Amino acid sequence: MGTAPSTPDTGLLRRMRLARDTMDRDWAEPLDVAAVAAVAGYSRYHFVRLFRDVYGETPGAYLARRRIERAQDLLRNANLTVTEICMLVGFTSLGTFCTRFKEQVGMTPTEFRGRARTAGAAAIPGCFVLLWAGGFRADGPGTGATIEKAARRRPS
Repeated sequence: MGTAPSTPDTGLLRRMRLARDTMDRDWAEPLDVAAVAAVAGYSRYHFVRLFRDVYGETPGAYLARRRIERAQDLLRNANLTVTEICMLVGFTSLGTFCTRFKEQVGMTPTEFRGRARTAGAAAIPGCFVLLWAGGFRADGPGTGATIEKAARRRPS
């Protein structure tokens, strides 16, 4: 007689869920595996092994998949360039973004946009999407300067 497969304890599942929720919430930000592992209370390497055991993929693969899913939505609905979407969803390299996108979706982002857009509704203007996503960076990426902050600096 074989034994039933062991199930992870609820404490482990709760900690993995906290880490996954962090990645789901902060997907567009630069995320460090060590920082996400700290949220779960594990070392980086132990966290990667546990995450893979619980969810069937590494944290990096999970985050890339979620970013590509969000990119697909933007390609369907927003009037932004592929480069703008790449940066908006958290990739720092257009080449990596396009490679990962093609691996996951089976076509390039440009091909996907061409097939996904219908003749119905117009695309959302890119300026609205960028503003909704946190504003335009006046001082470059990572500084947190939005349009509102830049407007306050302008002399009246």
